[in-house]
Amino acid sequence: MKTPSRIEPLVTDGLVDKVLRQLMSGKEAMVYVVQCGDEIRCAKVYKEANKRGFHKAVDYTEGRKIKNSRQARAMAKGSRYGRQEQESAWQHAEVDALYRLAAAGVRVPTPYNFHEGVLLMELVADEDGEPAPRLNDVVLSAEDARSYHAVLVRQVVRMLCAGIVHGDLSEYNVLVDSNGPVIIDLPQAVDAAANNNASRMLDRDVDNLATYFGQFAPELLETAYGKEIWSLYESGKLHPEIELTGVFLADETEADLDEVMQVIDAARKEEAARRARMEGVEIEEE
Repeated sequence: MKTPSRIEPLVTDGLVDKVLRQLMSGKEAMVYVVQCGDEIRCAKVYKEANKRGFHKAVDYTEGRKIKNSRQARAMAKGSRYGRQEQESAWQHAEVDALYRLAAAGVRVPTPYNFHEGVLLMELVADEDGEPAPRLNDVVLSAEDARSYHAVLVRQVVRMLCAGIVHGDLSEYNVLVDSNGPVIIDLPQAVDAAANNNASRMLDRDVDNLATYFGQFAPELLETAYGKEIWSLYESGKLHPEIELTGVFLADETEADLDEVMQVIDAARKEEAARRARMEGVEIEEE
């Protein structure tokens, strides 16, 4: 097929020999199957912001690192340069996440290069070398559903241990090769420690998995892995091999309001004393 204009720089620079065919067109990108020497890979061409169907960027970009103050100001103003930098940051989020997750042992496509806004990565293939199907296109038995669900919950744990929440995980963002599920599509991935929406997103990701696999194995609908995983993460007890139960009991112990008010009052007095010392004023102790 004719080489798309966005991939031409990769051909010119010797990263891609030729484009074999278009694989898919999604809400965020176009994906092509390309020849790279003796290997068949994928080239993901990101769509421009005004052509994307993904409109919830604010929740996902919270807490992302900005290169410098100039970039931050431009992005805040919405200038042309700022929009270009926002677009670059959005694209790099997936690239960075893929490298981090691959290093952490998460089953994601291996990234090879990111050049001129095009991500070159592994083609996840089936036993015949054809592009692997999405999870929603695979016919599952109850046993398969339980197995795949367990694998993906374990992958979510491993992702969180690497500090990342997928943010849009569902049966449409998982491929199935001969070795099982592979997680894809990560431009909306969030930093678990820096994004205030991370716990909600992780819970939604895990609920999406339970809802889908629960069609084949109804008992999965009663699990609460998302809340259990986040609780372990917050307490510092989460690790990749931790045993999960799928049960979460919220702490319903009533707060001691008197104790809380004493702590607040003590903090207020400490702050007042600090300010007084700075101003050289003596205050009477109560």
